[in-house]
Amino acid sequence: MKKSFALLVVCMLVIGLLAGCGGGDKKAAAPAAPAADKKVFVNLATGGTAGVYYPLGGAMAEIFNKNIPGMNASAQSTGASVANINLIKDGKVELALVQNDIAYYAANGTEMFKDKKVPVIQGIASLYNETIQIVTLEGKGIKTVADLKGKRVAVGALGSGTEANARQIMEIFGITYADIKPQYLSFGEAANGLKDGNIDVAFVTAGAPTAAIQDIAAQNKVALVGIPADKAEALIKKYPFYAKQTIKGKTYPTVTADVQTVAVKAMLVTSEKVDADLVYKMTKAMFSNLDRIKAAHAQGGNVQKATALEGMGIKVHAGADKFFKEK
Repeated sequence: MKKSFALLVVCMLVIGLLAGCGGGDKKAAAPAAPAADKKVFVNLATGGTAGVYYPLGGAMAEIFNKNIPGMNASAQSTGASVANINLIKDGKVELALVQNDIAYYAANGTEMFKDKKVPVIQGIASLYNETIQIVTLEGKGIKTVADLKGKRVAVGALGSGTEANARQIMEIFGITYADIKPQYLSFGEAANGLKDGNIDVAFVTAGAPTAAIQDIAAQNKVALVGIPADKAEALIKKYPFYAKQTIKGKTYPTVTADVQTVAVKAMLVTSEKVDADLVYKMTKAMFSNLDRIKAAHAQGGNVQKATALEGMGIKVHAGADKFFKEK
């Protein structure tokens, strides 16, 4: 009886060992499907085909597709920053190129996003400067922002990012719309107004040199109004999406000296709902292939890791944060 019981135990142990070995072999033969076997679709909202965002977005999509296994990224032409943020909010795109001040307004429910807060918006990286240029003509007697009092000032289209920039900058100097004669004009309208003598000064938010200003400078002596360092610092403290900027002398023919001003940033944003590991891989791929970004547009040469968190007025996505914290 004892021998039979012992034999039974031995047999059970042998069977168990064989089963365990068989199970191990089976597991090794059928590993979990690697990430490369899964297609990941990413839509990137850019801007108009004639602008900067579209070629940069196309370059980014190309980089993602070449460097991330299973990636199927595509850049699509869209409207402006506000439209792109709404696409993120509605889950229609995973990535978008926008101005950082517009992203800040969306995240905080202010300005054009008042009562329409977009809490899911998160940042990946700041890319390059969109310079605030305060443009006038020689002979207008406008040397500082304080001189804008009583003047006809083109502050940008009503509800635009430029209009918010103008209002915030004047606020730091203690100037309100009650102190000036505000003109709600687009870049093109402001340029024509300066040339025709219908306005005295204009706020323009765009990469320098700006075609609209170059057009004025072709036949007029353009002057730029600077923002001193202490005022810039006060502005940045209150509105963290701004960054200091220098417009180099001779950017426009009649402006020979460097001019200190501020800038907002073009930036890449996403939704908090997008997987952190995926955002990490996309961030790493982009900053590992900056030569392709540079080749896409002249502004791409200003994209660099060292300045990627400057003017970041919204929460950084966990995936991007992981990349920037790596040594």
